[in-house]
Amino acid sequence: MLYRLTPSSEGLGKLKPLPFLAASDLQRSEKDLENLLATHLLDVLFEGAPLLPIFQERQLQSEADLYAINREGDLVIFELKRGVAGEEAVLQAIGYTQRAGRWVYAELDRRYKIYLEKSGLACVDLCLAHKEAFQLSTPLDPVDFNRRQSLYVVGNAANESLIDAIDYWKSKGLLVEFLPYRIYDVNGTRYFEFFSFPYDRHRNPSEIKGVLFDTNRSYGENCIWEMVENSKVAAYGDIQYVVEYLNPGDIVFFYHKLVGLIAAGEVYGPVRKNGDEEQYRAVRFLTPIPNRQAGLIRFMPASEIVRATGKNFFWARTIKVPYLNGGESQRLLATLESFLTADTPSAPDTERVS
Repeated sequence: MLYRLTPSSEGLGKLKPLPFLAASDLQRSEKDLENLLATHLLDVLFEGAPLLPIFQERQLQSEADLYAINREGDLVIFELKRGVAGEEAVLQAIGYTQRAGRWVYAELDRRYKIYLEKSGLACVDLCLAHKEAFQLSTPLDPVDFNRRQSLYVVGNAANESLIDAIDYWKSKGLLVEFLPYRIYDVNGTRYFEFFSFPYDRHRNPSEIKGVLFDTNRSYGENCIWEMVENSKVAAYGDIQYVVEYLNPGDIVFFYHKLVGLIAAGEVYGPVRKNGDEEQYRAVRFLTPIPNRQAGLIRFMPASEIVRATGKNFFWARTIKVPYLNGGESQRLLATLESFLTADTPSAPDTERVS
C-alpha cells in the first residue's frame, strides 16, 4: 500500500492511503502482465534472487505462466492471476507444478530451446546456459536438475480469496508463496508495486551503486570497442532499456563475456539514443582503458570478482545482479586496478582480441 504523507506541524504528519486499481480497471490482459513479469523478473523484481527463465506459457496449453531455474537447478514456477481468483486457481497452479515435477533434464532442455527460439536467441544446451548464468566451475549434472519445485502465485494484493487459499496450502507444507502486486494511478501516471520474496530487498535507486554491466558480446563483437573508445556504457536491441537503471555517479564495471572485468567507469549525463537499436550513458573511466591495437586485453576473471565481493552474481543478464553498495564498489575497483596494472602480463589475466 502507498500512503501520502500529509504535512503536519509535528513529525511527519498523517498517513493517507492511496487507492489502487482493481484488476477490472487495468484494461490489460493477463498476458500483458505475464510479459511484464517475464521481462523484468531478473533485473528488477528479483534483484537479489537470480533466476534463469527457461519456458513461458503457450496459448491453448495447460501450463503455468513462467518457469525458471535457480542456482541449485530447482524449478521455480510462476502463475499469474490478474482478476478474482481463489482456491480453484491455486489448485490449477499446483497441478502445473505436479506435472512439471516429473520433467527430466531432457524435457527441461527441450522446453528451454523452444523458449530461446521464440525469443530469437541462439540455441544452447540448458546445462551450459545454467553453468554460464551462475558461473559454476562445472556444469550441473543433468540428474540434479528439478529435484525440487517451488510455486509462486502472483496476484492482486486485494484478492483475499486467493490469499486465503495460498495460506491454506502453505499450512499443509506445500512450497507455495503468494507474491502480491498493486497498480496505482497517481495524477495520470501508472505505478507498479511488487513485493518480491522473501525480504523484498531492493537498493534505493537514488543511492550510488556499483553495477556489473555486460559488453554485449553476444549482440556484436565490436560492442566492447564501441563503448570503451567512445567513453560510454550502452545496451542494444530489445534490452537497451536497462541503461535507464543506471544513475549519474554509479560505477559501471564492464564485463566481457567468457573473459571477465576489463574496465570501470563512473556514469554521468542523461540517457541518450543512437538510432532505434541503442541507448547509452557517458562514463568517465576510472581504470586503464583497453586498447584493441595492443592485441591483448587485461581482465579480472569471474572467480576473482566473486572472491573480492563475496557475492554470487547472475551472469546471464546485461546487468548482473545483485548491485554493489559504495564500499563494495570501491573494494572491487581497487582489486580490478591491480589486475589491469600488473607489471608483467600473464596468461590467466590476459585475453587476445581482434
